[in-house]
Amino acid sequence: MSERSDTSHGFGRVLVAVYAVFALAASARSIYQLIAEVESDTVVPYVLSAFAGVVYVVATYALARNHRRLALVTIGIELVGVLAVGVLSLVDGELFPDQTVWSDFGQGYVFIPLVLPFVGLWWLRRSASVGL
Repeated sequence: MSERSDTSHGFGRVLVAVYAVFALAASARSIYQLIAEVESDTVVPYVLSAFAGVVYVVATYALARNHRRLALVTIGIELVGVLAVGVLSLVDGELFPDQTVWSDFGQGYVFIPLVLPFVGLWWLRRSASVGL
């Protein structure tokens, strides 16, 4: 396997691990919310949490298996999602009466959801140029 896109060691492995933790956290949270706490006015944040969980699962898979294009697309979706939901949750808090992974730019997760896509995109770009 080429050093260019290797996630089996170093920072690439750490990045995959962080994405895996967020995949598990977002997915588990959304499943719990959809089963135990769903009410008609709170469906949107729970579905959004489920969507975020799917995005993190696919990004984790793409990074771990070195599917760079898929990783780029999913991390791009993640970035757009966290920025859009972050802005919307600050502008109109009633849209998100319950927290999601991306609401308030990931404040409930120490802003890691805001930083993570930038780190992921940086790593994809940096690792693409290694060995060239």
